[in-house]
Amino acid sequence: MRVAVRIDRLRQPSRWEDWRFSIAEVVPDDGGFGSAPRLLRDDGRCAQWLFPDLPVTLHRDEAEGYYLNLSSGTPVWFVMWRTDHADPSRAWPEVVTLSYNEAGRWLDAQERVDNCPLDEGVRAALQDFVDAHYRPEPKRRKRPASFVAPQERR
Repeated sequence: MRVAVRIDRLRQPSRWEDWRFSIAEVVPDDGGFGSAPRLLRDDGRCAQWLFPDLPVTLHRDEAEGYYLNLSSGTPVWFVMWRTDHADPSRAWPEVVTLSYNEAGRWLDAQERVDNCPLDEGVRAALQDFVDAHYRPEPKRRKRPASFVAPQERR
């Protein structure tokens, strides 16, 4: 699957920030958006950029992460994005995923990760993938502590 990501940029949202970026939208991309990033709108204060043609691949070994995303109550797209050190007015998405675990690894690596709500069509397709490939690990029987008297065990 391919997606397009819209990033909104706000100029001087506070006196401590020159720029603030937010992931505004993630939508499936059927090729109609082209392949190059483009500026949609810029009024001097707020700008909207569209970054099309980003791949999203489902992997069987990430099925648990997809399950966790779906079971969270509000499934989302996770977008890892970066800013340009030489020009802090520029930002772009690097990777898009549906895996809660993968997004967690990015956060652990100090990356910027934001999310956007998942539309119903993609949520249903992700649920089908999870149903086909996710098998929770069986619960293991907890062995009683041999040093605790039987009447004190829980």
